[in-house]
Amino acid sequence: MSHPGELIIEPRDGGPADSCVIILHGLGADGHDFEPLVPALQLPAERAVRFILPHAPRLPVTINGGMVMPAWYDILEMSLDRRVDEAQLLASAARVQGLIDDQIAAGIDSRRIILAGFSQGGAVAYQAALTYPKPLGGLLALSTYFATADSIVPADANRDLVIEVHHGTQDPVVPEALGRAGAERLEAMGYAVGYRSYPMPHSLCPQQVADIGPWLGQRLAAA
Repeated sequence: MSHPGELIIEPRDGGPADSCVIILHGLGADGHDFEPLVPALQLPAERAVRFILPHAPRLPVTINGGMVMPAWYDILEMSLDRRVDEAQLLASAARVQGLIDDQIAAGIDSRRIILAGFSQGGAVAYQAALTYPKPLGGLLALSTYFATADSIVPADANRDLVIEVHHGTQDPVVPEALGRAGAERLEAMGYAVGYRSYPMPHSLCPQQVADIGPWLGQRLAAA
């Protein structure tokens, strides 16, 4: 898979970052998809947060007739549990973990790194965060599903990871039942999970954005 890089948004005051939020976009999009979210979060100016918005590689996607598009992995069929190319998902998760490694090497404490993902990006975020060998600051799963629930081997370092799951009650792409099932599976594995639903389709909504900002602020203040 080719790796076309990432969009990086540095702290507003131009100073060095002391924390990092990595956001993974959904199928067919790119890192710019979440660029407008960064100012909308209205994080306090003193939060020196670097946002990293990676671009997925371009892959043929089976459910879209083999069309080549930005994708973290191939989706083989639109079954209720989403049959996916797990090797590609794991490769994308490893790439994201490499981005986390880079931030730690640049001086950011792992507990001040938060991973978020929307839809397909959320499935990658689940895998990357739960298997990362150092404690992270949080995981935000947006309108997504836990694709590797049956195969994942979680790292002990993130057994206490703070996880927030959001889903739209009117989602025609990833039914809310899949979002709830992922949260329940995590709880069964011993994780504490916050779950919020919103009256929206497969997207973000203003109330959700208003909730994400304080959640990120709390996570970064706690680290």
